[in-house]
Parts: sequence; structure tokens; C-alpha cells
Amino acid sequence: MVAKRGVGLVMTKVETQRDLRGAAIARRPNRKPQAIDRLDLWLSKGKEVDGLWVGTTEDKPHPGQCRVQDALNLIKQYNSVHYSRIIRNLERVWVRLLPYSSARYDGPLSACMLDVRFVLRETTTLEEIASAIVHEATHAKLERWGISYDEKARARIEAVCLRRELDFVAKLPNSEPLRGRIARTLEWCAGDHDYFSNVSFQQREHKGNVEALRYLGTPDWIIRFIIRTLPVVFAVRRLIRRLAGRQRPA
Repeated sequence: MVAKRGVGLVMTKVETQRDLRGAAIARRPNRKPQAIDRLDLWLSKGKEVDGLWVGTTEDKPHPGQCRVQDALNLIKQYNSVHYSRIIRNLERVWVRLLPYSSARYDGPLSACMLDVRFVLRETTTLEEIASAIVHEATHAKLERWGISYDEKARARIEAVCLRRELDFVAKLPNSEPLRGRIARTLEWCAGDHDYFSNVSFQQREHKGNVEALRYLGTPDWIIRFIIRTLPVVFAVRRLIRRLAGRQRPA
């Protein structure tokens, strides 16, 4: 069925990059969904699961969507409290190509978005997918409380989401390796570093966009052209916003 509910962190080679799923980009809750997101959502296939829309941009047989449904069933089986929080705080769980994170929360769409590469990777377990959903649902809950994902607050917010993951994973059988990775990431969040800075976010976004284009089979010459052009586009956008901010009503 076609979805019609349309509008409504690079670190050192440790597990922290994968576990800080929601820290790739901050979405302002009062911003309207982007046009490309609305189009992708309209083209996606999905189904209702306990009032939650679970969808994908994949072609049939939608293997990513099936894995997400299995992960949701895992949450429901082992921790009904976390499952009820997911149902209450999210409207969608959506599998699509995410350029710069394995998972993130999108406020305008009230959606936990999961990167299709992360979901379908052979080394990704159902427990990891379930834990990612718990993480992003916590972002949704914090946003509803009016807690903004500002630069200075990001480390503390991610720590809250990671503790929610630990609480969920603790009830899963044979979860020691996953618990260990999350615990190390939580400890890393307390360190003094600039991983959560706006500049660091922009650098990861740039690298992720290039990787996504290569994943889609984009020729290298087009990627090089985009890399050369984007700084000019961003500079023009900043200038337009600056000029618009100086305008005064007549």
C-alpha cells in the first residue's frame, strides 16, 4: 500500500560511530518536512503496526521493512514499557537511504528513520535495530518535552538516549556484547571533544552525502562536480538568509 500519511557521529575506529545514531543531524521541530522527504514518503510502501506506520522505500519483497517489524516484535516481547513509549512518541518507522547516519529522528515527520544499509547489513542484529528505535523514540520524547537539540546540549541528550538503550538491552538474552558497546559509547559521550559541534556535523554530512551518491552508482565526475558546486550553493543560501534577516516591514 502506498503511504498517504505524507506530511504531518568521523570518530576513531571504535563502536561509538555506530552507536551515536541520532547525532548525525539536528532537525528543528518547528520546521516543515522537506519536499524530498514528502515525495519519498508518498512513494514508500508501508503498513500499520499497532497504530505505527512502518514503511520503506525498497522494492519488493521489502526485506528492510520485514527486519524492522521483527525488531519491533522483539521490543514488544521483552519490554512492553519501551514499546508503549515508541507507539506514543513516534508516528513512523521508516527504512530509507540516510546519507550521514544509520538512524535518526525527524521531528517534522515524527519518524524514526533507519538507513537501509544499516538495516540490511549482515552484521546488524535485530537487537541493534530494536535498540536504535528505542534511541530515536527517546529523542522524540525529549523533543515533546521542549528540549532542543542545541549544540551545547547534544552530548547530554545523547547520553539520555543511550541510557534508555541500556535499560532496554539489559532485558534481552545474550546481550552482553551490545550492552558493552553502548556502555563504552555512553562513557565516551562524557569526554571533552568537539564531535557534537556544528562544524563536525557539517563535515560528516558532506562525507556521508558522497558515500550515498557512490552507493547509488553516481559517476565520479558528477560527484566531483557536486563537491565543487555545493560550497557556492551554501554560501548563496547563507547570504540570502542574512539579507532576509535585515529586511524591515514597510
